[in-house]
Amino acid sequence: MKVTFLGTGTSQGVPIIACNCEVCASDDVKDKRLRTSIMIEDGEDVFVIDTGPDFRQQMLRENVKNLTAVIYTHEHKDHVAGMDDVRAFNFTLKKDIDLYATEQVQKALKNDFHYAFADFKYPGVPLVNLITIDNTPFTISQTKFIPIEVMHHKLPVLGFRIGDLAYITDANYISEEEKLKLKGVKVLVLNALRRKDHISHFTLEQAIDLMNEIKPETGYFTHISHQLGKHEEASKELPDFVELAYDGLKIEV
Repeated sequence: MKVTFLGTGTSQGVPIIACNCEVCASDDVKDKRLRTSIMIEDGEDVFVIDTGPDFRQQMLRENVKNLTAVIYTHEHKDHVAGMDDVRAFNFTLKKDIDLYATEQVQKALKNDFHYAFADFKYPGVPLVNLITIDNTPFTISQTKFIPIEVMHHKLPVLGFRIGDLAYITDANYISEEEKLKLKGVKVLVLNALRRKDHISHFTLEQAIDLMNEIKPETGYFTHISHQLGKHEEASKELPDFVELAYDGLKIEV
């Protein structure tokens, strides 16, 4: 199974107006962070978890020609705003695209992209099939997804375990029951927003503590704000088995 980090950044803490902070001004490509998303290639199947505002740019950068399904973690704009651009795959693949989402996320999608779900669809709107998921494992083609419910302050968010990979973003709490789903995982991807406490995200210290508790063979941090600093410098603070992910990073699991 091949995993590509489409984006490892966040809107949280990123200036809207042109910025000359050390991260924005960095020449290191690993400091260029689009909104957080990941792509999983399992055989002929291609899955994308979350379509943030940068979805189109990420698909073009990775030259993605196929899309089996999109799976959503939650409904915040930095994770769903690019859904409209699945229309390009409608055109090239000649099929509707399956979107796997909780009822809560589906409600947000229908509100934000109401034209895609109207009784009369204007020509060219994205054509999608909404498939309801919850905290129950589900299979797409031959790939099994085990949802992991985490808390993003008071908002339930789904992480996913796919074989030896677990992917968790936008979390600051995982119950002991849900942690059991991470037992024996080889690769754990976890959000680590910044050093300072945050109401709904793990800090760097909290994320490191959780990595040490779960003990995967390899860990990666994602959903990184500019407040964490430059990739090279922040990487020096990590345990030997943990790396700071970056946009375009590819791993085999």
